[in-house]
Amino acid sequence: MSHRPQRQRRSAWLLAAAVALASRLGAQSIEPRSYSNAPVGASFLVFGVAATDGALSTDPAVPLTEPDLETWNAVLGYARFFDFFGRSAKFDVIVPYTFLSGEALFNGQPVGREISGFGDPAFRVAVNFYGAPALSAAEFAGYKQTLIAGAALQVTPPTGQYDETRLVNIGMNRWTAKLELGLSRAFAAWTLEGKVAATLFTDNDDFFRGQLREQAPIYSTQGHVIRNFKGARWASFDVTYFTGGTTTLEGNRKNDLQRNWRAGATYSFPLNPRNSIKLYASSGLEARTGNNFDLLGIAWQRRWIPGT
Repeated sequence: MSHRPQRQRRSAWLLAAAVALASRLGAQSIEPRSYSNAPVGASFLVFGVAATDGALSTDPAVPLTEPDLETWNAVLGYARFFDFFGRSAKFDVIVPYTFLSGEALFNGQPVGREISGFGDPAFRVAVNFYGAPALSAAEFAGYKQTLIAGAALQVTPPTGQYDETRLVNIGMNRWTAKLELGLSRAFAAWTLEGKVAATLFTDNDDFFRGQLREQAPIYSTQGHVIRNFKGARWASFDVTYFTGGTTTLEGNRKNDLQRNWRAGATYSFPLNPRNSIKLYASSGLEARTGNNFDLLGIAWQRRWIPGT
C-alpha cells in the first residue's frame, strides 16, 4: 500500500509527457502539459484524429473571409526523452495527414477546394533547464515536481502537399521555426503552466502563380490550469492568444494582422499502464482575421519505459 501513491504520481507525469503531439495545428495550437519530466530513454508513440469546422487555414497567412471549411486530420507522432548535460530533454517528430474541403472568399472572389495529402512535418527539441533533472526509471520513482522551466525549438520544413496554382493548400511551401519558453508549477493536485513563443517564417517565393509572399513573426502565449485525479487521470482548461503575422505580397503590405483568442479543454485517462487516451476540444473566441475555427479530437498514446 505504501508504494501505490508513488506509482500513481509517476504514471500521471508519464501519461502527460507526449499526448500534446496530436493536437498541434499551426500557430493556434493548444498544448497542455508540454513541460514535464520523464525517465531518460522513455519513448512515446501517438496517433490522433481531429476534426475542424470554420475558418481554419493550413497556412495562417491566407486571409479568407466567409469561410466554410472542414478538415479531418490524422497525426502520427513519436517522442523520446534524453539526458542533456544532466537536464531532462525531449525530441519529437509529428507527421500530419489532412482531408480538406469547403469554400471561402479571397479578396471578394469565391474559391473552393477538396484535397487530401500530407502536411508539413514538425521536428521539436525541448530542454527543461530547471526543476527536471535527467533521471533513470528507478530514480524517477521518487521524483516530485515543483517548478519546471524550459525552452523549445520546433522546425517545420516545406515537404507537405502544395500546388502553386491554388490559394488553399495543406502544406505552406516555406520553412517555419517556433521558439518557446515555458513554466510549469505544481501545487498538490493542481498544476499551472504558461508559455510564450515566437514563430518565424521564411518567404514563399511561389505563392499563387509565382508571387512572392513574406510574413512577419507571430507571437503567442498560452495558459493552462490542470487538475490531476486519482488513477493517472487529468483534465485542463486551456487558453491561447496570438498576434502578428502581417503578410506582404509582391511588396504590398496586406491588412491581415492577427489578434486571435482561443479556449479549450482537455481530458486524459489511462487504458492500462502503457496506453492512454486523450480527448480535447477548442474554439475561437475572437479573431481579427478570418481564421477562426472549432476543433474536436482524440489521441491514443503508447509508451515504453526502460527497466519497466
